[in-house]
Amino acid sequence: METSTSHSAQTSATRAEVTGTSNRSTTPSSTAFQDYIGSHWAERADQLPPARESASYARHRRDRVSERFAGRRLVVRAGSLAVRSNDTDFPFRAHSAFSHLTGWGSDAEPDSVLVFEPAASGHNVTLYFRERADRSSSEFYANPAIGEFWTGARPSLAQVAADLDIATAHIDTLSTSNDDVTLDDGELASVLSELRLVKDEYEVAQLQAAVDATQRGFDDVIADFPRIVRERRGERAVEGTFYTRARLDGNAVGYDTIAAAGPHACVLHWTRNDGPVVPGDLILMDAGVELDSLYTADITRTLPVSGTFTDVQRRVYEAVRKAADAAFAIVRPGIIFRDVHAEAMRVIAEKTAEWGLLPGTAEESLRTENQFHRRYMVHGTSHHLGLDVHDCAQARREMYHDGEVAEGMVFTIEPGLYFQPDDLTVPEELRGIGVRIEDDILVTADGAVNLSSDIPRTADEVEAWIARQNAK
Repeated sequence: METSTSHSAQTSATRAEVTGTSNRSTTPSSTAFQDYIGSHWAERADQLPPARESASYARHRRDRVSERFAGRRLVVRAGSLAVRSNDTDFPFRAHSAFSHLTGWGSDAEPDSVLVFEPAASGHNVTLYFRERADRSSSEFYANPAIGEFWTGARPSLAQVAADLDIATAHIDTLSTSNDDVTLDDGELASVLSELRLVKDEYEVAQLQAAVDATQRGFDDVIADFPRIVRERRGERAVEGTFYTRARLDGNAVGYDTIAAAGPHACVLHWTRNDGPVVPGDLILMDAGVELDSLYTADITRTLPVSGTFTDVQRRVYEAVRKAADAAFAIVRPGIIFRDVHAEAMRVIAEKTAEWGLLPGTAEESLRTENQFHRRYMVHGTSHHLGLDVHDCAQARREMYHDGEVAEGMVFTIEPGLYFQPDDLTVPEELRGIGVRIEDDILVTADGAVNLSSDIPRTADEVEAWIARQNAK
């Protein structure tokens, strides 16, 4: 990486004024050099794009927000670059609420701000960002934070206005006040989260596309098993293979990939991914591709590394699948969201009782004061999905966990069973086995559809899937 001449701990707007540090090589600053580098450039063709597909949907969302906050000035920030170390930054990703209201995805500019200005008819909405500098400024070659020689050319105000079908203005003209309602305001944060509980047709299509890309990523990993099992850190080979697909088909991964082989599958959020992938073991892979629109899938499959489940592994796997199927079967508009979890837990309690793991019957375990079966599955069964892998997280409880399921909602169903290697309540043959199956579910007018149904789910289907991929 080239050596930069400024510190990235400041926002882009502030760093635009920084020209260098004394302990680094600096760009020439003589008048003669500035005159030379600022001249003899071809004219820019400022072609205006048609409005992108998301623009009309974003406008409708802004209209709904405007209705809720009549007479109040709203300021929604995209966020700034975050420092990874010294003068290197993490990849920028705009705040999900900002993207939802603008339709600006992976190409959003850091430090952009969306402002709802009260007007007689509701609000006048303007998107503020830092437009590219012209060649009369030294910014384009001398500022490593935002100069186009360093990070690429930024779009013009006119281009973004046409692309997103929204009024734009330069960030330097933005003024704010203490009376502005921002994302730090609990009311605005809740409203924007709840606005995302029901997805529009654009969002559903994006989520389906993210699931499809994720399926290709799983295919890639299975096809790569022969190499993966040879690596000392095979879990990281799994992670890397999937990440390649995420970058080819989307923006990145929607969250850190869990590639948990053997007993690591009993660690719910195993993202260290530093262990081997051993034939005879299972690997629990929880991963999702995030598209350039920033919508993400969230899929888990548990795969036999050798291609075939042992009898014990199959028994656990099929128990988890039956729990998932039972939960899916009750999904329809009008049920309470938490009922999905309760139905999956009914099956988990029945299976663990049947295997003699509980200090009593399944019925006794399901009582609120007992919940013995939860020793083997401490997490929830479902969460909303969208721009965030755990979407709508700031919605009020009465709208989320205790809320009614509605047509257009998209959420996961992901039961599991995890038998820790040192758990003396389970027989030795079960210890170290962890299984989770996770699908992405769209609620319809009279039921639900599984957006990830094309990704093999039953034990037989999974074995056939691995055989097909390994034969290629």
